[in-house]
Amino acid sequence: MHGGGLELALVLLLAAVVAVPVFKRFGFGAVLGYLVAGVVLGPHVLGFVQDSERILVAAETGVVMMLFVIGLELSPARLMRMRKGVFFGGSVQVLLSAGVLGGLLLALDFHWKSALVIGTALALSSTAAGLQLLSEHKALNSDYGRFGFAILLFQDLVAIPLLAAIPLLGGVRNQTLNWLDVVAALGVLALVMLLGRPLLRRLFVVVARTRMPEVFTASALLVVLGTAWLMAEVGLSASLGAFIAGVLLADSEFRHEIESQIEPFKGLLLGLFFIAVGMGINLHQIAAQPERVALGVAVLLLVKFPLLVALPACHGAVRCCWAACCGWAANSPSWCSTRPNARSCWNAATTTCWWRWSACRWRSRHCC
Repeated sequence: MHGGGLELALVLLLAAVVAVPVFKRFGFGAVLGYLVAGVVLGPHVLGFVQDSERILVAAETGVVMMLFVIGLELSPARLMRMRKGVFFGGSVQVLLSAGVLGGLLLALDFHWKSALVIGTALALSSTAAGLQLLSEHKALNSDYGRFGFAILLFQDLVAIPLLAAIPLLGGVRNQTLNWLDVVAALGVLALVMLLGRPLLRRLFVVVARTRMPEVFTASALLVVLGTAWLMAEVGLSASLGAFIAGVLLADSEFRHEIESQIEPFKGLLLGLFFIAVGMGINLHQIAAQPERVALGVAVLLLVKFPLLVALPACHGAVRCCWAACCGWAANSPSWCSTRPNARSCWNAATTTCWWRWSACRWRSRHCC
């Protein structure tokens, strides 16, 4: 587009207003509507926008704000309760997906380093797309929504060392991981987590006394973008920094006011982010080799979809059998009865751990 920024803004807004309601009307969701709008406006179809990279960089602020808003919903205590889902579910999903996909690439005569990098990259998922879909379906607070968010959070955490390891695999010595940078990053992270809560609460107490809504909005944006920038400067994920800032403010009395101020910016910028991603999709390359693209998508779905379906059930069964065999004497019967695969859990408990289960039942009757 050769016009000014006003024309570009009008075209993007018009595309969003037209595409999103149509796609939601047919049950496809807002994310697909934004992506299709981006494809149509991008350089490979109508060509309204030629340089989508600049829009994408600016629109990534929407992802940062989305992670901040999600952090506001998670208090530190609730986040600690999610740690098993994060590290168990996330690590198993990444390791198994990367192992299977990497093995398939090795069978296609890829070098093991290339297979490792590509397989691990394909094992990761889009945090922005996943969380947006969960939000649209009001499923973030469901069991599978929380478990999915835990896996996405682990993927954000593990992406940082993976990016640092790529130069090592490529043999680029002057770009290897600097331990001073690691210490600096961990130090800044610890500083934010230790001092962030009292400092941020004090900041918003002072700002609230001014009774000026625009100052409160500016302060909320400053916290989000400032924390994201600080984390990015020390080599960590900007989205992770915004998420931590949200968690630190989750117990604050200003949480609802901050969320109401950030939500409009988050929605608009996140939609712009998906439009910019759609602009980068090259339909000519897809049309040139449709069989290869379709086969790659099918293999990716066949590997990741069954694993993601099985993980919550396996996680629930493992915790259930642990409760039946080893602890939680008073709460394990009612807890197990509400978990996935509860029947198989009881069968496993009675056949392989029957003596421990009997001891648990005895303690439950005599202690409670």
